[in-house]
Amino acid sequence: MLRNYQSEFESRVQFISDYINKSGAAGIVFGNSGGKDCALVGILCKAACENTVGIIMPCLSKRNFEEDMTDGFAISNQFGIETRTIDLSDIKTNAIKIIGGHTELNNNALSNMAPRLRMLTLYAVAASENRIVAGTGNRSEIYMGYFTKWGDGGYDFNPIADLTVTEVYEFLEFLDAPQNIINKAPSAGLFEGQTDEKEMGISYAKIDDYLLDGNANKEDIELIESFHNKSAHKRKMPATYAEYKQ
Repeated sequence: MLRNYQSEFESRVQFISDYINKSGAAGIVFGNSGGKDCALVGILCKAACENTVGIIMPCLSKRNFEEDMTDGFAISNQFGIETRTIDLSDIKTNAIKIIGGHTELNNNALSNMAPRLRMLTLYAVAASENRIVAGTGNRSEIYMGYFTKWGDGGYDFNPIADLTVTEVYEFLEFLDAPQNIINKAPSAGLFEGQTDEKEMGISYAKIDDYLLDGNANKEDIELIESFHNKSAHKRKMPATYAEYKQ
């Protein structure tokens, strides 16, 4: 059975419209990284709410200022999405200097700093302009735990959390999004040369085959479930003593 993306588009737009109306917010803000997920979220949010703004937030990475920024503007120009650029490079540099004066920052801490600064930025804009923050994580990333806790994992609502990477690509094809965004390797742009699949050690195609159809070999299942189990804390509310006592 062929998927009816037009009907699904309308349904997701209605979900966003209903959510923003219930929230009493005046608009939506989302992080525009120039990637596939934020592209789809931006298109959906703009269709649901005219007062949608995407924030491009480069943070030291050379790629952020080149390919990512170019693709971010390509989406905003094609679909008429207001876009602002807020350079977080100086903030990260100062954070490293200040915090690094009290502890030795490791690669994990440094890599997660940019997503958390971006979350801080989105919520500062949202609070100042009565907006709600749209999340841009997909089902594949969420299952693998491939997101930063209190970073890109922090948002008010997410209209694509149930879509795998494969489905996101299909949706973007249906919406006639820029081919460069559809064709480029998924990357969080955390450091030079970084790609999601290289860092995880498995392709999204294999992850999605497993999530959608249960098809995977023993080694891939073990890897996927290992990522999923180790990242369980990211998908839960923080532990509390009252919960412990029950």
